[in-house]
Amino acid sequence: MKTLLLIIAIVCWSYPAALQAASAPPNIVVIYADDLGYGDIQCYNPKRGKIPTPHVDKLASQGMRFTDAHSSSGVCSPSRYTILTGRYHWRSRLQRGIVRLWGPPLITPDRLTIGGLAKKHGYHTACIGKWHLGWNWPIPAGKKKLFSSTGYRGKKNLSATDEQRAAWREVFSKPIAGGPIAVGFDEYFGTDVPNWPPYCFIENDRTVGIPSEYAAPELFIRNQASQQGPALKGWTLEPVLPALGDRAATFIQRESKTPKPFLIYMPLTSPHTPLSVNAQWKGKSKLNLYADFVMETDAIVGQVVEALEKSGAAKNTLVIFTSDNGCAPYIGVTDLEKMGHYPSGPLRGYKADAWEGGHRVPFVVRWPGVVKPKSSCDQLVHQADLLATFAEIFGTKLPKSVGEDSFSLMSLFKGGTGPIREHAVSASIGGTPSVRLGQWKYIPARGSGGWGKGGDQSQPIQLYDLADDLGESRNLAAKNPKQVERMKALLEKLIVQGRSTPGPKQKNDVKVVRYPK
Repeated sequence: MKTLLLIIAIVCWSYPAALQAASAPPNIVVIYADDLGYGDIQCYNPKRGKIPTPHVDKLASQGMRFTDAHSSSGVCSPSRYTILTGRYHWRSRLQRGIVRLWGPPLITPDRLTIGGLAKKHGYHTACIGKWHLGWNWPIPAGKKKLFSSTGYRGKKNLSATDEQRAAWREVFSKPIAGGPIAVGFDEYFGTDVPNWPPYCFIENDRTVGIPSEYAAPELFIRNQASQQGPALKGWTLEPVLPALGDRAATFIQRESKTPKPFLIYMPLTSPHTPLSVNAQWKGKSKLNLYADFVMETDAIVGQVVEALEKSGAAKNTLVIFTSDNGCAPYIGVTDLEKMGHYPSGPLRGYKADAWEGGHRVPFVVRWPGVVKPKSSCDQLVHQADLLATFAEIFGTKLPKSVGEDSFSLMSLFKGGTGPIREHAVSASIGGTPSVRLGQWKYIPARGSGGWGKGGDQSQPIQLYDLADDLGESRNLAAKNPKQVERMKALLEKLIVQGRSTPGPKQKNDVKVVRYPK
């Protein structure tokens, strides 16, 4: 009898604790690679991929691999805007291209982000990595020329003038408004754009140190830094990526000891140029420097996951790994393909393109107890979907004017097979849209809309059946005029409605450019 009573007592004591643990909100870690191609991850490209990526592959084996996931653009700033806000970037002022050097914030203070949403629901939030969404740099109008930068060609070793140093000291001694901590993140650490000035780390809203020199000439070799400008004396590029991994690991170790759940948005600086590969990784791939950098990127993923496991937080942490766009063609893709590695896998095109290689990206989700290990999903999803997904996890509904293009992925996480969205839009660097409707894809242009060459120049638009032609080799526009009209009408509706989710009509920030112009 005493034994029975003891068992009952233990059960009664432990059950509420177990129930509480089961219902505790999950920690969330979003790891966002930069310029990583669909085919650069082994589990996405087993036949034509030669770069070992054991840590991302393990993450996929422990969770779900999405095969039809898309970023908002073939380049970085617009994709970053969308993954954070759940809104297509072309509804903002950024109709084409990227946020330029010293550019103002793209995300307005009233726009809810995944960081802001999590913060509202009791999370401690951090952004660790590359921002590239603009700041309100406190540069006086009359001194902008002292911060101007040009592409460096190695012709001479530039020296800062006393006037420049004084202006830099004035600006970099002040807080920088409009960055991550202005849009929902409690903490920020990173480099705004690693190949652009200022060449220093930024923590929260201040530079770590005061840049006082021009970046050294040796930083501007091929596929390294690209814009000259203010730098810390002795600044080098190789320590940047490891510093991000260390900061994320430290954050996890610290926050796992607190009662608050945490969210990390970790936009990596790699494998985007500068190809600042550390010594222990050079030559590891036996392919080229870019491939080495992919392996180093994979190791950072492993470091973050290991920190979760060591802290005890892994079992209640949702980890998402994806990329902002496809692989950049200028990192030696022709040579890689000759050696048997195809960074875009079976897809056509690369970074900047409206073709699939520009914006179809790896998308891996691990969530113990929710997402089935070794599973895959072929449903159409978009990085805009993170905001609505997190809202459902938090048990809340988004306001009507928030996440206008965001659909929750929760049903897919739980093994559902039905579509969550019928359509999606991504764009090239030039703004040319790529419109999906089920298996159909519509591009209102003759070519890639980006840097990729080729395309059927005899037709002004492109239509592909991706179910039968994933490589976009057969333009069916001339044979399917009715489908073209449906796709064209869909795009116009999405523009006019100001949203793609159900709800009242919303305003775009600007008049959206129509294509063909």
